[in-house]
Amino acid sequence: MATPFDCQLFVIGGGSGGVRAARIAANLGARVIIAENFRYGGTCVIRGCVPKKLLVYASHYAQEFADAAGFGWSVPPATFSWPKLIAAKDAEISKLSAMYEKNLLNSGVQVLQGAARVVDAHTVEVNGQPWRAEHILVATGGTPFLPALPGIEHAITSNEVFNLPTQPKRVLIVGGGYIAVEFAGIFHGLGSAVTLAYRGEQILRGFDDDLRAHLHDEMAQKGVRILLHTDVTGIEKQSDGSLQVGLRIGSDGAPTQAGFDAVLYATGRVPQTTDLGLAEAGVALDKTGGVIVDAYGHSNVPSIHAVGDVTNRIALTPVAIREGAALAQTLFGTAPTAADLTTVPSAVFSQPQIGTVGLTEEEALQQVAQIDIYRANFRALGRGLAGGKERTLVKLIVDSASQRVLGAHMVGDDAAEIIQSLAVAIRMGATKADFDATVALHPTSAEEFVTLKEKTTRTRQV
Repeated sequence: MATPFDCQLFVIGGGSGGVRAARIAANLGARVIIAENFRYGGTCVIRGCVPKKLLVYASHYAQEFADAAGFGWSVPPATFSWPKLIAAKDAEISKLSAMYEKNLLNSGVQVLQGAARVVDAHTVEVNGQPWRAEHILVATGGTPFLPALPGIEHAITSNEVFNLPTQPKRVLIVGGGYIAVEFAGIFHGLGSAVTLAYRGEQILRGFDDDLRAHLHDEMAQKGVRILLHTDVTGIEKQSDGSLQVGLRIGSDGAPTQAGFDAVLYATGRVPQTTDLGLAEAGVALDKTGGVIVDAYGHSNVPSIHAVGDVTNRIALTPVAIREGAALAQTLFGTAPTAADLTTVPSAVFSQPQIGTVGLTEEEALQQVAQIDIYRANFRALGRGLAGGKERTLVKLIVDSASQRVLGAHMVGDDAAEIIQSLAVAIRMGATKADFDATVALHPTSAEEFVTLKEKTTRTRQV
């Protein structure tokens, strides 16, 4: 006789997507078990979005103290304590992690602590104990990628950076994506000397080119040293604990060396599926180990599903949450539900901040024949009085034929908060005329989006 199921849904991974799926499934009446091998909350809460944003807040104060003088304030020389910041961050993260676990228990989910492994299509093993499940959800997220090069064991990733016992005075950040530029701003704002090395032609590949160039210039103006077309050839630890790093800079590949106190690798993340037993259970994986799923989160094995970063699609916490909710509705609700990811806003908490939703210029020209581009580049009101040089960029991309707004992009203060609101309008199909007819809220940076007049036009090249 077949072993009866211990639950209807077994969730592997206590991050945002897994927790959301577990809670909704339980609220829909399903018997749910969830297992996590570290701390509940996952990448976002423990070693990602939340602790990073707390460090971003901390790094802003140096500039705010400096700006205060322009507004008549006399501020005594400020001092900063890295250990105090990390201790405060740890306390907040512990509180949030406990809240995640409590919410699961309050929803009626059985919570396990330990590493889970898929044994077959309906069996998961945790700490040596098998659990039979009607459905299995893999929501294990991603993990930082480290290349194979001499001395790579001396580098740290976004997993370790939040727990450094002391603040490094000289930091090399390798990579050009959002994690790299965010930590460049964090460490620079906290007083470290920061060098960012990226092998590509410009930071933030995949973002709109105007945003990439604007952020590069602003970061460099603030004092972050950015080395493009640069590869790390090796890392050597010195007797004093510092790191000697070999660099190959520029198109001519000229080799050089430089000393740092920490080397942070931010060269991307890969799905966390190692030792999960998925391939052995017949689950199809992509070349990076990501679980291949359809629009509803189903793998090729009917009882095994996946959501979030482990699927190697859009690696954003709100996307994982939406996918987790949709999967729970599909399995235990009244109708199959696919997460609508057609217009996903995103933010980069760099300094200055980026907010973006919709298509870039190049993406738009792949979809429509002609686009109108509206831009404004200005110094925000408060920056002038403080004597700052930082400039804000706002940009709209419009389909010339339909006049529908295809993309909105911003670099500057509160960019993420502003773009979040614009995402609603763009998802609903707002036109440039709708933006123009909206009364401006003055004086704000956001008002620029409804007052843009001068345009340039680009036509798809055949």
